[in-house]
Amino acid sequence: MTTTVPRNEPTTAIATAGEPGEDRSKHARRFGLPVATALVMGNIIGGGIFLLPASVAPFGTISLVAFAVLTVGAMALALVFGRLAERHPRTGGPYVYAREAFGDFAGFLAAWSYWITAWVSNAALAVAAVGYLDVLLPLHDSKPATMAAALVLQWLPAVANLAGTRYVGAVQLVATVMKFVPLLLVAVGGLFFFDADNLGPFEASGSGTVGAISASAAILLFSYLGVESAAVSAGEVRDPRRNVGRATILGTLGAAVVYLLGTLAVFGTVAHDELAGSTAPFSDAVNAMFGGSWGGSAVACMALVSMAGALNGWTLLSAQTPYAAARDGLFPAAFARKRRGVPTVGVLVTVVLASLLTVYNYTAGSGGVFEILVLVTTFTATVPYLLATAAQIYYLASGQAHRVSRARLLRDGVLAAVAAGFSVWLVAGSGYAAVYQGVLFLFAGVLVYAWMSARNHRTARTATPARTAAPAVAGDTAAREA
Repeated sequence: MTTTVPRNEPTTAIATAGEPGEDRSKHARRFGLPVATALVMGNIIGGGIFLLPASVAPFGTISLVAFAVLTVGAMALALVFGRLAERHPRTGGPYVYAREAFGDFAGFLAAWSYWITAWVSNAALAVAAVGYLDVLLPLHDSKPATMAAALVLQWLPAVANLAGTRYVGAVQLVATVMKFVPLLLVAVGGLFFFDADNLGPFEASGSGTVGAISASAAILLFSYLGVESAAVSAGEVRDPRRNVGRATILGTLGAAVVYLLGTLAVFGTVAHDELAGSTAPFSDAVNAMFGGSWGGSAVACMALVSMAGALNGWTLLSAQTPYAAARDGLFPAAFARKRRGVPTVGVLVTVVLASLLTVYNYTAGSGGVFEILVLVTTFTATVPYLLATAAQIYYLASGQAHRVSRARLLRDGVLAAVAAGFSVWLVAGSGYAAVYQGVLFLFAGVLVYAWMSARNHRTARTATPARTAAPAVAGDTAAREA
């Protein structure tokens, strides 16, 4: 049984002194602003950008409009997370914000949904990485080899995480730097080889303008998952009140610029029909720019490093939210154990679940494995996003002067409204199948919450008499002596 932290308890001491009981060995190290920004950018710019141009190509170039709209919503979310992190600079991000504002059940739903998002995203990233590995090694002719490669790509970052946060930060910096080489090569160099004839139709899906924008945005949201990375890992960031907000905004803004330029360049260098069936669109773009296949192979190598870095960062995030919830008694206590600064049980459980999901999706014979996984994460990610945004609206509307900056009231209110509308729109655009599967995941979580809540209540009830019995006995003894 973990000690429950009251929702009205000040969190400043936790934020400045680190998480209670955590291991600060030589393998554990706090992140500064550069590493925190790299964590945000590394988790945002992961496998998503390297495969998503092909995933949204069937909708036509209208998906670029969806990307622009999505960027506005992502920046609004980034700013909201930055403001919330100033008030609650603790590990857990959206979970902490929802619990502080609305109580344990809302906090649990945020933690549970975000945890699902994290390990499903890991499975999707591994599937995307295999597409680029196939450029170097012909794997797609063998389903067992493809599946084995996806599993290896998930377990290697897990091993790096188990080595300690010191190594997580080092891997993240290297991967973030290396991923910019192919992205900038295509984003900048591709503009010189841009051919408007490659763009294809503006709206190719036949679902109408609004329907195509919503559907493509639901897939593209996967490319912005990670905007909350610094907030979720606030307990590992130095001076979190100052650095979490800055890292979130800088990381999201940098990722948005690279995304928009890179996607536009791929659309303009690879023919639309070819792009719609591509498993490595950035490699195809470089091959189209320079001819031959050497450039595409080099980009594939860099893309693999980038995705390994994203998996490295997402593996850490997937364990941080359950860790925060376990410290408050809302997840099993095993998730609160840390070794070398890393919640080891959370890392292991997450990689096992992601591996099982990967095996299932490959063996079930379903087409478009990446798109299926992406749409599920779109729904599950919007739950903690919407709850966190609702917490900001609650603070702004309830007149809590100590939680709200009156000088920024109007600006914060507009940002919160945009972020809330953005989250609801994404739920609508993710489709019936994704919402159906996501709701099943949420309902399973409700049962877990019921079990944990009953266990906590039973423990608290049995502990209460033991604490009150001693004063009664002492009083009786004094009376008898008198």
